[in-house]
Parts: sequence; structure tokens; C-alpha cells
Amino acid sequence: MKVSLIQTNPQADKAANLATTRKLMEDAVRTDAPDLIVLPEYFEYYGGSPEGKLNEAETAPNGAAYKMAQDFAREHKVFVHAGTIMEKVEGEARIYNSTFVFDRSGKEVAHYRKIHMFDIVAPDGTAYKESATVKPGEDVVVYDLDGFKVGCAICYDIRFAELYLELEKAGVDIIILPAAFTLQTGKDHWEVLARARAIETQTYFVACGQTGAVVSGGEKRHTYGHSLVCDPWGHVVARASDGVGFVTARIDREQINRVRALIPMVQHRRLGKRHEACAV
Repeated sequence: MKVSLIQTNPQADKAANLATTRKLMEDAVRTDAPDLIVLPEYFEYYGGSPEGKLNEAETAPNGAAYKMAQDFAREHKVFVHAGTIMEKVEGEARIYNSTFVFDRSGKEVAHYRKIHMFDIVAPDGTAYKESATVKPGEDVVVYDLDGFKVGCAICYDIRFAELYLELEKAGVDIIILPAAFTLQTGKDHWEVLARARAIETQTYFVACGQTGAVVSGGEKRHTYGHSLVCDPWGHVVARASDGVGFVTARIDREQINRVRALIPMVQHRRLGKRHEACAV
């Protein structure tokens, strides 16, 4: 199976973002004929103001971003893991940060809402408070893709090993993570975490990131890019260059089987009971 990762630099212009993304998807289909196309986090709209995000949020199955990804899957007979789309939350001034997945017929086969909120202070003092505008999801989501089982995650989720243990228990072969990783954290943590998640789950880890700068809330912020695919041994088998573009990798069932036979972690896992130390 082949997977193409589309790396874009979305801004606060939804129509332009969708046009750029679709053009890159068409280029990937024409040159590499992938079975699966993966888009980055917030591929349809990024930056701007909180009010702008609310105005552009969609209610599935309506909305321009949802329809573009769905139509593309149906027209080109390809799976589309549609990065993330801003999904309206009824009665709230927040959105869900949601992944939608479409099969070769354009049917929606998965819907995952980001669980972990990016509420941190970066090394340069920049504060991020995702929970102020995004409502966290609750469900672990897995779907089938031509005989492979695929697990869903989004951006900051990459840091939480518990989620990946749950995906491993569900028997996934591939984990897909759309992201808009910051430049500051990305340069130190992006590849390290992606490789760690692949090694500990013995899966292909597909991390598709935004690239470049965007103005958000009046501040210029930079995303890291470097979209990549790690194999179950933790090797980076494909990586995008800097800037807008795409990269394609091959997913090999035999490599998954080989790694799991060499190091049978599922059979070896043992969790001991926790005991509190006694005061002396």
C-alpha cells in the first residue's frame, strides 16, 4: 500500500487553502498513485481570530472542506484521511478539532476528535491555550483500510503514550497523526516522538504536518513541517522537504510481521501492581 502526505501552509483564507490542497492531492495521485492521502491539521483554515475560526467551522457532513475531501476520495478512488477540520459544537463558542476519513467511494468511515489540548508555554514564553477555543474529544478511533487497521491521533496527542497503548490493544497496523507542530517544539521533539510511537506500537507511524508561518491572534507563529513516515522498527522511511509539497511512502505488511516476530512485545507485556511505600 502507498500513502502520500500532503504538506501545506494554510492561512485564514479557506477557499485558497482548499484549492492549494486539492492541487497537491491531484499531483500526488498523478505521479505516485497512492492508496491513501493524508492531509495536515487544520488544512482548511489556520491562524486568524477566534471569531474567524468559529465562523468557518463546519457541521458534518456539510461544509466546503468536508465536501472537498469526500469528493476527491470518490472521484479518484482513493482513501482520504482528511487532516483536521474545524467542527461546530452545538451551543458552545468552541469547536472540535476533528479528523474525517473517507473510503474509495467517498463514504465516511471514521471521525476522530482530538483528545489532548495544547495548553503549554513554549521556551520563548509564547503561551498556547487550545482548550479556550477547542473542546476535547473522548473516543479512541480505529478504522479498516484494505486489510490494514488504522488508528487516529492529532498533533499534541503524540506525547501521550496511553493513547497509543489503547491503539495497540485494538490491533492497529498504522497510526496517522495530522499536526501543526510548532517550530520550537518540532525541531527537538517531532522526529523523536514519532519514532518512539512507531517502536512502542510496532506500527507504521504517519505524521503529516503543516509548514511555514501564519499570523494567529495578531502574532506570527511558525510550524515545523518535516512530514514523515516511520516503519515499525523506528526508521524514517520518507520525509518531506521544507516548504509546501508532498511525500509518498510504501507500507509493507511483511515489515510489520517481521518486527513483531523479532520482538513479540504483545506476548511479553506485564504490568505489575502499584504499592505505596510504607513510612518508616
